[in-house]
Amino acid sequence: MALLSVANVVFNYGDRTVLDGVNLTVDAGQHVGLVGRNGCGKSTLLKLIAGVGNNKLDEGQIQLARGSSVGYLHQDHDMDLSRTLREEAGHAFAELEALHAQLEQCAIDMGSAQGDALDKLMQRYEKLEEQMTARGGYAVDHKIDETLHGLGLTDDMFKIRCGDLSGGQRGRLALGKLLLSEPDILLLDEPTNHLDIAGRVWLEQFLADYKGAVVLISHDRWLLDRVVSKIYELEDGEMVEYPGNYAKFRELRALRLEDQRRAYEKQQTKIKSEQGFIDKFRAGQRAKQAQGRQKLLDRYKRDHLIEPPAELDVMKLNFSPKAKGNEVVIDAEGLSMGYEGKPLFADLTMNLKRGERLGVIGPNGAGKSTLIRCLLGQQTPTAGVGKLGSQIDVGFFTQTHEHLDLSKTVVEYLRPFTPLELEQQARDLAGAFLFTGQDQDKPLSVLSGGERARAVMAGLMNQGHNLLVLDEPTNHLDIPSAERLEAAMRAFTTASQSYSTAGNQGHAGTLIVISHDRMLLEELVDQLLVFDGRGNVTHFLGTYSEYVASTQDSVLVDAAASPGPGKPKKDKKPSQAPGKRQDGNKNRGDRPAKTAAQAKSKAKPAAKKRGGAAAKLSQAKLEAEIERIEGRIEAIGFEMMDPAIFGDGDKMKSLQHERDTLQQELGPLETEWTERAG
Repeated sequence: MALLSVANVVFNYGDRTVLDGVNLTVDAGQHVGLVGRNGCGKSTLLKLIAGVGNNKLDEGQIQLARGSSVGYLHQDHDMDLSRTLREEAGHAFAELEALHAQLEQCAIDMGSAQGDALDKLMQRYEKLEEQMTARGGYAVDHKIDETLHGLGLTDDMFKIRCGDLSGGQRGRLALGKLLLSEPDILLLDEPTNHLDIAGRVWLEQFLADYKGAVVLISHDRWLLDRVVSKIYELEDGEMVEYPGNYAKFRELRALRLEDQRRAYEKQQTKIKSEQGFIDKFRAGQRAKQAQGRQKLLDRYKRDHLIEPPAELDVMKLNFSPKAKGNEVVIDAEGLSMGYEGKPLFADLTMNLKRGERLGVIGPNGAGKSTLIRCLLGQQTPTAGVGKLGSQIDVGFFTQTHEHLDLSKTVVEYLRPFTPLELEQQARDLAGAFLFTGQDQDKPLSVLSGGERARAVMAGLMNQGHNLLVLDEPTNHLDIPSAERLEAAMRAFTTASQSYSTAGNQGHAGTLIVISHDRMLLEELVDQLLVFDGRGNVTHFLGTYSEYVASTQDSVLVDAAASPGPGKPKKDKKPSQAPGKRQDGNKNRGDRPAKTAAQAKSKAKPAAKKRGGAAAKLSQAKLEAEIERIEGRIEAIGFEMMDPAIFGDGDKMKSLQHERDTLQQELGPLETEWTERAG
């Protein structure tokens, strides 16, 4: 039975239709993701479900199972500012607090009661204790502390008044209170906004284990991949349902759009052919027939016309360095920094070369931004030296955009970044970043965080820097924009072989990214500077997932990528002293070259696989089996494009499972074939 049912919901905001016949169903214990462009109506839908505000449906209905409870993460963080952080968190158990107060009063009354009155008080005391035990009793103190710690709220913050907390701390406290309340259905709107990687890992594990239902709006693709089993996409007011996690959603959405494109092109061919006949015989002896066919064609287009697949508009990003710059972009030796006896990092020696992509990760307040300033020579360290190579032009993207003159319009802000500082050039640049019509003349002060981020990114793109330092660049971007940014950054750090008319020889740029976005890190960077929050910094060569597989650091380890109970641990990469870079030359591709020890470690599993069933096959049987599996995988791909099958969730899951199994079988066979060919 459905816990939540949204049926044919229509909601208008002024003359704009935000939700147009939306349907959504959530069963008990089911976790679903809700995705879509910024401003498409996702948050509006969650507020309507939660009954927040004065908004009312124009059509349709929203039904919750009788007696079910709903928890919604309010953006205004409703809390008593006079309470301490710990007291406010405990208020999630208000009913239990009331029972505890009654229990204490009962104990006081028992001290002066006698006879029958005492017997009644003792019976009441026993019942109150039973009720407290049923609701978690005294164990809730541990549960509260565990939740607050998981969200990065430490013991030394517990006695701070809520009124003195930062916005980010209040956001984490509000999230903690909601999670502690354990409603039947959690409605979460961007719950990772104020969380570092450790907090996101903790939340991910909490939601994965949560027995209640969850509706999750998030730009965190890593979280969506590991927590939800269904994705709803809201696009142009309409809802489309996809089985599986975010990775499956991307795959199935591409198939759906391809299917729509083929159907659209087929119909257009039919319409053009029919229109050609009508135009040919409109004025001849067959004019009457042509007129009749024109009426039929008009009716067909009215009732059966297929719209072309809607591709989401994304920023037109194209970062291109004007100057090549030195091969060694940053050189640091023995860098150390700390404040008031608290070390941030010590004895860090490293260099960053042209075309490399460095990710910087660690807890909030660990000193990541301070280190970057020291590396760039903008801040003096307590020991050591950091310097830039010659002809290195640095471009910054900061979280807060404090440098902006908020009184300027979008066009006025972008004009100095255009070649001739012409208004039309500024408008063209604004249009490339999705500012259209009157939006181009809005002052920066009225723009949303995402819109300001786009304006800053537009100005940054046009300056031709060869070193980009991006601090949380995806914080206010929706998922399509974040994915477009990833592609642009990969292109930026890759040398082009072509020569432009402007004389740009396609130089490779260099990238430094400070981010808690695990998918961005995984897709983009080829090395990491890892802060542990205790004054240690490690320079790791490899991707984010390779780092997670190599460490059990309680601060940063990703539980989803760690081996479960009873499973063997993955091989670790060679250990290194904090702050020291591993030896080995770097490739210009996506991955760094492996050290000899790493290559040896990687070779062992491959040798093991050769001893399996694949090694026993003759060459002819091996090639036949590879051909059979590849043929079936291709056939499954065509089956999944069939509209009848695409609409059948169970059939799609079955085909996906079969394809995944076949791809796993294919791996060892291809490895064996490659070994024999070598």
